[in-house]
Amino acid sequence: MLGINEIKKIIPHRFPMLLLDRVEELIPGDTATAYKAVSYNEPFFQGHYPEKPVMPGVLIIEALAQTGAVAILSCEKYKGKLVYFGGITKARFRKPVEPGCILKLITKITKMKGPVGVGEAKAYVGDDLVAEGELTFFLQ
Repeated sequence: MLGINEIKKIIPHRFPMLLLDRVEELIPGDTATAYKAVSYNEPFFQGHYPEKPVMPGVLIIEALAQTGAVAILSCEKYKGKLVYFGGITKARFRKPVEPGCILKLITKITKMKGPVGVGEAKAYVGDDLVAEGELTFFLQ
C-alpha cells in the first residue's frame, strides 16, 4: 500500500490537484487501484453546488488519470517523466459523488506504443460504478 508521501514520489501533483489518498494495489506499468475520501472541505464544493454538493465529473476523471499515472510512472523505465492527457473517450457518469463518499479508482493500462498509451478507467462508490472512460495519454 502507498500512502500520500509515496504517491508524491511517483506523480508530480500537489494540493489542490492531488486527488489520491492511497494506492492499495499496484502492478507497475499495468494497473493501479487508488482511493479518494471525498470531504465536504474540498475547495470545489464551495461552488459546485452550494445547496447540493456534487464532485465535478472532470475531477473524477482527473483522479482516474492520476491513478493511471501512478501505474505507468511506477514502471522503472518511465520514472521522472510527465504524463499528459491526449484524449478521453467513452466517458460516462452514472451517479453523483457527494461528500462522505469513498471513491475507489481503478485504471488499467491497455495499450502502449512508444510514448502514447491508453488506460481503461472505472470509479466506484461501494459496489456502484459512478464513472468510467478510456483515457489516452502521452509521456514526455
